[in-house]
Amino acid sequence: MSKEKIILGIDPGTTIMGFGLIKVVGKKMEFMQLNELMLKKYDDHYLKLKLIFERTVELIDTYHPDEIAIEAPFFGKNVQSMLKLGRAQGVAMAAGLSREVPITEYAPKKIKMAITGNGNASKEQVAKMLQSMLGLKELPKNLDSMDGLAAAVCHFYNQGRVQIGKSYSGWSAFVKQNEGRVKK
Repeated sequence: MSKEKIILGIDPGTTIMGFGLIKVVGKKMEFMQLNELMLKKYDDHYLKLKLIFERTVELIDTYHPDEIAIEAPFFGKNVQSMLKLGRAQGVAMAAGLSREVPITEYAPKKIKMAITGNGNASKEQVAKMLQSMLGLKELPKNLDSMDGLAAAVCHFYNQGRVQIGKSYSGWSAFVKQNEGRVKK
């Protein structure tokens, strides 16, 4: 009998957080759900972080994912945007760690490469490929949820391979891998 596994993919953001869920049965993946948390209407950055944490915990408590795949922040020129994105990612990771769900982060180029074979593919190309792979009838208006789904599918394709991204199985693993960052 094949073991089932659920993977939650998250595309963190402080304007829109996209997420997607797939179920893995044996060596096949099945689409479960995708959606997004709209944060545009909130001005308070700390409230946005609280909502990201709560929504991630709610997804974990509802769907009981075995693993979380999260898109790592990309390095851009706007330091303030990177800081906000890093905080959003950190809050989503903290939610997963609080429920002891293993987390792996993937660079955007690695996710695009896993889905399309091209690390420089556009959001639209990634979305169309996922639509074809998973038999989705239509694409959502915003593609952030497809980015979350892409992280989950990338994780599926990278199972059993040596991870280039960072992977944490809980708070103790996170602290152990980041000992240089602990303030004494």
